[in-house]
Amino acid sequence: MTPLDPPKKLTRKDFVSDQEVRWCPGCGDYAIVAAIQRVLPKLGSTRENTVFVSGIGCSSRFPYYMNTYGFHTIHGRAPALATGVKLANPELDVWVITGDGDGLSIGGNHFLHLLRRNVNLQIILFNNRIYGLTKGQYSPTSLVGKKSPSTPLGSIDSPVTPAAFALGSGARFVSRAIDVDVKNLTAVLTRAHEFKGTGLIEVFQNCPVFNDGAFSHFTERATATETQLHLVHGEPMIFGKERDRGLRLRPGTLQIEVVTIGENGITEADILVHDETNRAQAFLLAGLEPPHFPVALGVLFAAPAPAFEEALLDQNRQAVELRGAGDIDALLRKGHTWTVGDDS
Repeated sequence: MTPLDPPKKLTRKDFVSDQEVRWCPGCGDYAIVAAIQRVLPKLGSTRENTVFVSGIGCSSRFPYYMNTYGFHTIHGRAPALATGVKLANPELDVWVITGDGDGLSIGGNHFLHLLRRNVNLQIILFNNRIYGLTKGQYSPTSLVGKKSPSTPLGSIDSPVTPAAFALGSGARFVSRAIDVDVKNLTAVLTRAHEFKGTGLIEVFQNCPVFNDGAFSHFTERATATETQLHLVHGEPMIFGKERDRGLRLRPGTLQIEVVTIGENGITEADILVHDETNRAQAFLLAGLEPPHFPVALGVLFAAPAPAFEEALLDQNRQAVELRGAGDIDALLRKGHTWTVGDDS
């Protein structure tokens, strides 16, 4: 008997499809798809076992550009379709691709229930604070005052903070990254994939056509050290060019403040230590933004719990043990039935 050839070691090229990528020049989506194509081989993923499910929007073209299985579904319903895929075949590696409009507006209800159920899959939420595909209307994450074709005098809606929404929905894994920050984006994608349950990655993604520079107040390289806080579990929340600034709870309150180590008797011992299992702390971090605070990046919250499909399959096994395998034809014919025929 001839031994089987060892499996081919896949590379990024193996996950690149033959489709022409149709995003605007300079769009942050290019960086995100490239990051995924690079990270999948490192995760040991295979093309035949990987599925990308998207809704509607610029980000939702994503499945076309991956040489894997994929579904380009309907507006806001990717979580529902992805849940069905995972329940039908729990062995599949399922990724949901959505945007701030697709996932948090028409799809908000589906998004919430996917998070609270803790289905074992990954969600990449492309957040550019605008509807790009339909030419620039304000989205659920657009800031107050945002002028757009749908809000020519400026938006008066209070924006949704995706990380806070996810935490409030019962999400067990919440993380953030910047589209062009390859190192940290790759790290959170890997952590989310390792997590047994729903892993959410919010990606701050620039739309150069309809909302250029939406996140430049914390993504610009010149000021990044002062405006970004990269979280590491078990380590103090320190940032700044000189690594001398940090976050602490204001004495006697549950409010976060920025302090400088070495001033007013402040030492590193006073700085908050990141505990990614602390949901309350994650809520506080989710709301921080310049100019008064740095933006918290990395894994905000990670607290494993049983995955939804595991509990469902176990329940199904129990039902079969108690009642037998079942017969769908018999079930449909159970009770009163009628035969429709020609009475003439």
